[in-house]
Amino acid sequence: MSTAINFTPMVTLEEAAQVIAATGDAITNILVAEPGIGKTSVLKMLKEMMGDEYDYIYVDCPVKDMMDIGASIPNHTLQTLEYYVSSLFKLSGEGANRPKVILLDELFKAPKLMQIIYTRLVLERMVGDLPLPESPSGKKSIVFGTSNNAKDGVGDASLAHMGSRVATLYIKKHTAPQWDIWASKNSIHRIVRTWVSLNPRCMASYQDGGQEDNPYIFIPGNSRKYVCGRTLEKSSITITRRNQMSENAVMSQLSGLIGESAARSMAAFISMEADVVDVLDVLKDPMGTKVPSDLAPQVMMMFQAVEVDVIKTQDDLSSFMKYMNRIDSAEVQAIFFTMLCRDRVKLARGNELVTKWSRDNYVLL
Repeated sequence: MSTAINFTPMVTLEEAAQVIAATGDAITNILVAEPGIGKTSVLKMLKEMMGDEYDYIYVDCPVKDMMDIGASIPNHTLQTLEYYVSSLFKLSGEGANRPKVILLDELFKAPKLMQIIYTRLVLERMVGDLPLPESPSGKKSIVFGTSNNAKDGVGDASLAHMGSRVATLYIKKHTAPQWDIWASKNSIHRIVRTWVSLNPRCMASYQDGGQEDNPYIFIPGNSRKYVCGRTLEKSSITITRRNQMSENAVMSQLSGLIGESAARSMAAFISMEADVVDVLDVLKDPMGTKVPSDLAPQVMMMFQAVEVDVIKTQDDLSSFMKYMNRIDSAEVQAIFFTMLCRDRVKLARGNELVTKWSRDNYVLL
């Protein structure tokens, strides 16, 4: 019997951002997770949390060389060497005294020499011989990094002496519903969102245990393409622009992004989109408009209905609720209700039909 390999405790990306905002000026936190789950998005989260008082700096560690960080330049007058820091760190010119939030991305994929060079930045908040600034109000600069699990087999190896000097935060993958919250805010195509909702196993982790036969996910040592947040976002681009390509070209690119198993499954959903009924037609005639027989187009309609520019009034919502009650799938109804209360809570609040459905179907929630 297989068992989970979970690291505990694990945090979400949002929790990791909270930890960095609270302690990152004194502790260097290294975010560790399997590939493709969005570790670098934490830099954007921090900017949203902490505002414009900081400069936000991204360092792609594996591709940087010594001269990309700084160099000792001769001062012929004094006959000495002076250390000049790269403009990457914004330590000169306008904003030089603004505190920094520095992301050292894929830190442990950097060559050993470069890891040594980064060590002073990680441990002392120094770039060469220059300290990172703090604001007049006393806010200090923040440094954090990302890495993959050593067991992932993608080339991460840290210096031994750094282990007790940093905090390792193990990141857990988003579940399918959690990922859909992000997808709804980032214009991910409804076909991709529907496919994930109906195939939640695609967001599992190999660390969960019992995933050896999962054809969709990243498995250490397996060179196939896999489903993750990053490849799903790119798949959304493919599907959005599919009318500019042949079906074979679309299938080929999807296979090259999420793997053949996931691509073939998603292709079936693409073919079903033709069965989707426009929600605007539903609002005109909720009791007479055809209900698609397949689950996928029904779910696609739920995603369309929750969009801000579709159902605008209480009357619109009541009309759609009448239609939704004709769908012979409690799962689809629960998907709509969950998204409605998450994304359109002001509209949902006070609607009699929504309240009645919630009361009658509380066991589904």
